[in-house]
Amino acid sequence: MSDHDRHRRERAARAREHGAAQDLRRRRESERAQVLVDRFVADAVRAGLPTEELTARPWSGRGRYRTGLVGWHLRTDRSVGVSTDGGYHVLVVAPRRFGRWRRVRLDPVPPPLQVGEGARDGESVALEALLLWRLER
Repeated sequence: MSDHDRHRRERAARAREHGAAQDLRRRRESERAQVLVDRFVADAVRAGLPTEELTARPWSGRGRYRTGLVGWHLRTDRSVGVSTDGGYHVLVVAPRRFGRWRRVRLDPVPPPLQVGEGARDGESVALEALLLWRLER
């Protein structure tokens, strides 16, 4: 085996280890965030916070799609929501044919601890702060 082949294999092994460590970190972060979301749902129900249908919008921003989900929009731009069953949903979706006339299916995604991470300045906020703000609103 040449030095070049050995070096390539070592780099590939390090990349796999790095990817596995990132996946583990992401899973642990989502588990901690899900605890916050579950606590928010319990507090919102206890406080009698009114629910509404969670609607999604296409990337273009024009129009709204019905989802059949009931819960609370977390951001004023209605881009993120929590359903009454504790699901965390990103409400900006790819355009769907007939989306305005039919319900679109949204599966819950693992919640992040930092909502909008990697977005423009001022658009990123800690999930805990966002949930507290929504409860007080």
